[in-house]
Amino acid sequence: MNYTFISGIPASGKSYLAGKIAKAVGAAHIETDKWREEMKRDNKLRKWVDFFRDKNEVEYWDVTNCNEHWKNIKNQSEAFWPVILKNIKKIQKSGKPAIFEGVNILPHLAAKDLLFPGIFLLGDSYEVVFERNKKDPRWGKTEKLQKKEAEAFFYCERLKYKEEAEKYGFKVFFNIKNAEEELLKIFKYEI
Repeated sequence: MNYTFISGIPASGKSYLAGKIAKAVGAAHIETDKWREEMKRDNKLRKWVDFFRDKNEVEYWDVTNCNEHWKNIKNQSEAFWPVILKNIKKIQKSGKPAIFEGVNILPHLAAKDLLFPGIFLLGDSYEVVFERNKKDPRWGKTEKLQKKEAEAFFYCERLKYKEEAEKYGFKVFFNIKNAEEELLKIFKYEI
């Protein structure tokens, strides 16, 4: 197999794992989040690129429940999907092996359009997700907000990714070691 993807909650170790596997199998590590700069130039997508950052985070967490938050993530991901898919296909045309990694590769989108396997990495503990988020904050400028964000990642998004991934037949992993073994199998790499 020349291609795979890693998606799942922020701060679960996706980037670390993608980089490690890419190096081991000689594939490119493609961070789909980096395509947001391209998306920002499109007036229709700009609002989605900055959707969360444009909100008052304190108010957002006070008034947004888990289902509404997941709906926002789905809407953002579906808006981004044509650009993500176009760029994935361009890389596939090059024939170079690649691991695509990013939060906006949702199971229902991958099942519909990607003709290669992938996994969802969901983090093994809230504490680890929180510590990683503090080191590389996604949104929150204060530790209190970073904690709220990590709670949303771990206690809301994690469940939604899991439910949707299992619905579409994707494997779900909570720790990097087991996910690593699966990805190496996808690339038929001898462990």
